[in-house]
Amino acid sequence: MNVLSEFKEGASIAFDAIRAHKLRSVLTTLGIVIGVLTVTLMGTAIDGLNRAFRESVSVLGADVLHVDRFSWFSDNRNSWMREQNRPVITYAQIRQLAEQMTMAQAVAPFTDFRAPISYQNRNSSQVFVIGTTEQFIVTGGFTLATGRFFLAEESAGGRPVCVLGSRVATNLFGIESPLGKSVRLGQGKFEVVGVFAPQGNFMGQFSLDNQVFIPVRQFIGTFWNNPSFQIQVRAASPDRLEETREELRGVLRKIRRLAPGDDDDFSINQQQTLIETFNRVAGTIAAVGLFITGLSLFVGAVGIMNVMFVSVAERTREIGVRKAIGARRRTILIQFLIEAVGICVLGGVIAVGLAWPIIFGLRHFLPATLSITAVSLALGVSVLTGVLAGLLPAWRASRLDPVDALRSE
Repeated sequence: MNVLSEFKEGASIAFDAIRAHKLRSVLTTLGIVIGVLTVTLMGTAIDGLNRAFRESVSVLGADVLHVDRFSWFSDNRNSWMREQNRPVITYAQIRQLAEQMTMAQAVAPFTDFRAPISYQNRNSSQVFVIGTTEQFIVTGGFTLATGRFFLAEESAGGRPVCVLGSRVATNLFGIESPLGKSVRLGQGKFEVVGVFAPQGNFMGQFSLDNQVFIPVRQFIGTFWNNPSFQIQVRAASPDRLEETREELRGVLRKIRRLAPGDDDDFSINQQQTLIETFNRVAGTIAAVGLFITGLSLFVGAVGIMNVMFVSVAERTREIGVRKAIGARRRTILIQFLIEAVGICVLGGVIAVGLAWPIIFGLRHFLPATLSITAVSLALGVSVLTGVLAGLLPAWRASRLDPVDALRSE
């Protein structure tokens, strides 16, 4: 008898055994269902978290450098205290930087203030007012839904114009076009010249659509006459980002009059640093989470192994008869392995069926999807668990002496 015939015969006998002991098979499958379900949900949640994070930080721009008094990640409290004492970055320094940088595509100041905004009888109590220049449309990576961003002349002259985030525009105007309308922002009136397309949330917390952008000179005159600025610098070429970073550092040190031995009194942050830090933390969380959820799969595998040992003990005489009439050890081994794998695959299929509506619910919080890869992995894990759980009982069944087995009652 060839291997294919042995496999067909073993599968037939194995599935007959599963059907003959329905309750035991269902209870055994339950452990695998829980194990595969928890591993699948954990893997999908981790993948969704990674995807949500990458979508959030993509707004920072892979080729954009962000200069601030503070580092995005301070090593300790002392570092944070030192950064707190750094002198602010002024608009005059940013103008000098823009004039002296040779490897930057664009340099934009960035500062914010919270203020109420209103149009006729509609209002929003708190929006983020962003003071910047026309260069932000290059460094910020935002997309306009309608209208335009303010021009260089409007920025230099501090004209009372603004560009609304999509959420602000919807709250104030509904389906009405805001272009050309005047809104009251703080104590001043501003003409709406553009509206940004929806940008979503940053890190799941801060809404990028609840912002209003105005020329920085208008910001200084209306809201805050001496703000602390951040700077966004987009490299002329992504391939020369590190060279741009070094030039930026050197020019800033000169502008801020730092001696050669002095530490930098500013921090240059970038998207990649944030991603690397997140990957380290997420990797640790994923390892711990998958280990803990994997324990439930291990418990299910132990349960199947015990049931298979019971099945071998119950069918010892059957094994003796089959071996007496010529069944090989390999034939017996395949039969019991198929039975163990069949139980696990059944559990895997049920687990995937249960995972789908749960993951569909998770999509309200994370961009989680039950991909073909996840389904294949779940079923693959089920098969592997069945093989590992059934190998020892199947091997023991195949090694039984036919004479001793026939004497079994």
